[in-house]
Amino acid sequence: MTTKQGVENNRGLLLKDVGGRYTVRTGGGELVECRARGLFRLEKISPLAGDQVELTWEETGEAVISAILPRKNTLVRPPLANLDKLFLVVSLKDPAPNTLVIDKLTAIAEKKGIEPVLVLNKIDLEDPTELQDAYRKAGFAVYTVCGKTGEGIEPLRAQLAGGICAFTGNTGAGKSSLLNRIAPELALATGEISKKLGRGRHTTRTVELFPLAGGYTADTPGFSSVDLGRYEVILKEELAGCFREFAPHQERCRFAGCLHVGELGCAVAKAVEEGEIPPSRYRSYRALYEEVKDLKEWQVRPSKRD
Repeated sequence: MTTKQGVENNRGLLLKDVGGRYTVRTGGGELVECRARGLFRLEKISPLAGDQVELTWEETGEAVISAILPRKNTLVRPPLANLDKLFLVVSLKDPAPNTLVIDKLTAIAEKKGIEPVLVLNKIDLEDPTELQDAYRKAGFAVYTVCGKTGEGIEPLRAQLAGGICAFTGNTGAGKSSLLNRIAPELALATGEISKKLGRGRHTTRTVELFPLAGGYTADTPGFSSVDLGRYEVILKEELAGCFREFAPHQERCRFAGCLHVGELGCAVAKAVEEGEIPPSRYRSYRALYEEVKDLKEWQVRPSKRD
C-alpha cells in the first residue's frame, strides 16, 4: 500500500477497479491502491476507469477517492469515462462488414463526444476501397490494416498517442490480432487471462487502462458493438446530430425541425441523391430512426443518459 508520504500529487487517473479496490496513477507517477468514499454509493455514482480523481488519506494511512472531477463523457458498458477516441475494428471478410452496426457505433460515439476511428482489418482478404471511401467521405479517419501481417499498424499506433482510447469489434473482427501487433505486452496479459477463465467466458466488467504510445488504451474483455448498442440510447431528436455529414445540408431543409425521413424539401435527402452523402449512411440513419422514433426521454433510465 502506497502511503501519503510516498505521494507527490493527490490528483490522478483511475486505471482500474477490481472488486471495489481502485488503482490510481497520480500526477507524480505513483500507483496508489485505494477505495472510494461511501457517499458515492449513496449518490449512485461509481468511479470509472478514465476518471480524474482526488485522493485523501485516513488516519490509518489508507487512501480514499474523495472526489471525481467533472467528466466529459461516460459509457455504461464497458464502464469508462473521458474517452477521446473509440476505435471501431471492422472485418472486411469472415465476417463481412455490417454498415448498420458501424453507423450505430459512430452515432453513439458522436453523441458522447468521442472521436470514432474506423479500422478496416483483413485487407489481405478483401479490397477496402469502397468502404474506406464511403467513411472518409462522411468525415471519419479510416485506417486499413492486416492484423495477420502487421501491414498498416504503425499509422494506427500513432493515433493512440496522448489520450484515452478503447477498441471495439465483434467476434471475428480481429481486434485481438491488432492488439497483438500494437502492444505485445497487452496481448500476453490477455492470453493469460483467457487460459485461466476458459474460452468464450467474457462476462467480466473489469476495465483497465494501460499506458500505450504516449496515451492510455482500455483493455476491455467482452467489449463489443452489442454492448454499446444495448446500453447507449439516442433519441430521435438527437440522431441527425450524430451523423456529421448531415450538418452542411440540414440548414437548407425547407421546414424547421426536418427529421430527414421523407419530408418535402429535405436538403439531406437531396444531398444523398446528388452523391454528397453516402447512400449506405442515409439508409442506416433511416433504420436507426425507425428503432427510436417512438421512444420518449422519460422512458430512458437515468443510467443510460449523460
